[in-house]
Amino acid sequence: MKHRYLEVTFRKGRPFAAYLYLPRSVGAKAARTLDAGNGLRVDFDARDIPIGVEITAPGYVSVVELNAILAPLGVERIGPEEWAPLAA
Repeated sequence: MKHRYLEVTFRKGRPFAAYLYLPRSVGAKAARTLDAGNGLRVDFDARDIPIGVEITAPGYVSVVELNAILAPLGVERIGPEEWAPLAA
């Protein structure tokens, strides 16, 4: 997968959970998960490259908090247009 994308699961019209898929090699799978706090968990592949961020409490996580996790990983900040489904 070459591009990242945000997948949101809704329940009763509200975001229930979300996953930010990061660019990854074909067939890459999570080998370890880091609990980043505040309802954020980062998945890494076997080469320790971040492949995704699970957002377990989308109603309590802000784009600022997510970007604070992405920056040290060397991942481009998420913009308002990508965050829009969770901000609704």
